[in-house]
Amino acid sequence: MQAVKLHIRDHHVTMENGILRVTLSKPDGIVTAIKYNHIDNLLEIANDESNRGYWDFVWSPPGSTGTTGTFEVIHGTKFEVVVETEEQIELSFSRTWDTSLQGKLGPLNIDKRFVMLRGSSGFYSYAIYEHLEGWPAFNLDETRIVFKLRKDKFHYMAMADNRQRYMPLPDDRLPGRAQPLDYPEAVLLVNPVEPEFKGEVDDKYQYSGDDKDVKVHGWICEEPSVGFWLVMPSNEFRTGGPSKQDLTSHVGPITLSMFVSAHYGGEDLVVKFGEGEAWKKVFGPVFVYLNSAAQGDNPFLLWEDAKQQDFPTSAERGNISGKLLVRDRCMSDDYMMANGAYIGLAPPGEIGSWQTEGKDATLIWVRSCMSHPGMDQRCGKLEYLTVLPVNFTFRQYGLWERYSELYPNGDLVYVVGESNYATDWFYAQVTRKKDDNTYQATTWKIKFNLDAIEPNGTYTLRLALASAAQAELQVLKH
Repeated sequence: MQAVKLHIRDHHVTMENGILRVTLSKPDGIVTAIKYNHIDNLLEIANDESNRGYWDFVWSPPGSTGTTGTFEVIHGTKFEVVVETEEQIELSFSRTWDTSLQGKLGPLNIDKRFVMLRGSSGFYSYAIYEHLEGWPAFNLDETRIVFKLRKDKFHYMAMADNRQRYMPLPDDRLPGRAQPLDYPEAVLLVNPVEPEFKGEVDDKYQYSGDDKDVKVHGWICEEPSVGFWLVMPSNEFRTGGPSKQDLTSHVGPITLSMFVSAHYGGEDLVVKFGEGEAWKKVFGPVFVYLNSAAQGDNPFLLWEDAKQQDFPTSAERGNISGKLLVRDRCMSDDYMMANGAYIGLAPPGEIGSWQTEGKDATLIWVRSCMSHPGMDQRCGKLEYLTVLPVNFTFRQYGLWERYSELYPNGDLVYVVGESNYATDWFYAQVTRKKDDNTYQATTWKIKFNLDAIEPNGTYTLRLALASAAQAELQVLKH
């Protein structure tokens, strides 16, 4: 088995182990080329070198509202070899911040690391972020690692057993081939290169998934048979916890791993730093895994192989032991074992704050408390506006406009004891779109009868909210 080798040149550095070769710009630390299985570069060669494989982040001034800010690709200014042996190479591409950069760059020291091991069909990347005492306050809105693959090679995307398909080309989103829809990420494909995609809505949010469910995702090239995968070992370095949804792979072909984002959570998930607040965190590592199939083999078996590439084993990690009990008075007066719980560690916070504890780590989440034994939770038949392939019923553009069609004059009324929750109560309360393309708030009513009212009695209304975005909820009694 060939030893790992390192080649350092004026403006590039290359790691290779006989299986693949990875080239990065120096000292920037941008992945410019990945050679594997006789393909000189799996990354998009039509892009500038700085737009192929990179870390980036979005930051905003303190006190900013919303979830957007200044976008910054992270360019290192110092290159260092951390480890160089026959078994392992680890490279560092770092940048430091000082007051002369205030307002120009986000106030963070960032050290990007890339690691290659002997015999490994891939490489690892992680980054160390640091905010020092005395530095200005700021908001960290988003950070991630991104790879842009060759559009002439990678046409099949997979993120789950039942969420994989041939994908449109990035060209299909261009003017003349696509019609803009209600937000920039969504377009209607009217004249795609491949006619089979005509009439579909392409929207990268269709391919989002719960972090707990998305351990691997990526793309397949059929000729030659090559898979390019991002493998995430855990959710402990991500914000929002295991139930947080994030982007994965989408048209580009693009594959990425989100570490901080406000997607599906809003401003509460923006990580905010006070004046002079000291902070340090490691994001990653993630594993960029490459695999291939022999001539004549089914290339889609590459997905099955990619699912097996988890790391590290429990024996290589620290451990915590104890007993977690949950008390849910709707189910039992006694404490119950929290089967199926996800457990993490973080400093104490406000009650119910675990989903917003993204600055350090996540707390404890029990996924089974809302499912009562014996309750039938089957969903009724759903109908969708847009044309999408089989198995892609997770998130679809335009469903909110159906509400105006179903309720053109009045709003939804649910009568307890008469209405059917499977068909008469929607998964989301949306606004009504009017003829002038403006939106109107909606008021839903729940009607129920009480034979008698106990003047000194206590009556409780419980509301379970999955998420909310750009919304205000008011609950009134009549």
